[in-house]
Amino acid sequence: MPQSTIDLTLLLLLAGNLIAFGLFWADKKAAENGDWRISESTLLLAVLFGGLGAWMGQHILRHKTRKEPFRSRLGFRLALYVLTLLTAAAYVIWKALPA
Repeated sequence: MPQSTIDLTLLLLLAGNLIAFGLFWADKKAAENGDWRISESTLLLAVLFGGLGAWMGQHILRHKTRKEPFRSRLGFRLALYVLTLLTAAAYVIWKALPA
């Protein structure tokens, strides 16, 4: 895999995590102010693109940590996110091994 592809992939992962954290932050602020909220389906979709950022947003901001079934759904999507990352990393490493 060319170096630029790896760089682009890492930038996309970073962007996904920052956006996911930002969505949790914005929803927390909206909840505190009684403003329009971000839907749970949008927050859960963000987990698939930025699992670590969503998880950090949930725990650092203490947002939706006790709400079920949201918490379980987030955990399931986070597991999918991590499994996907591990699978992709294993594939890249496997392809880089000498034949």
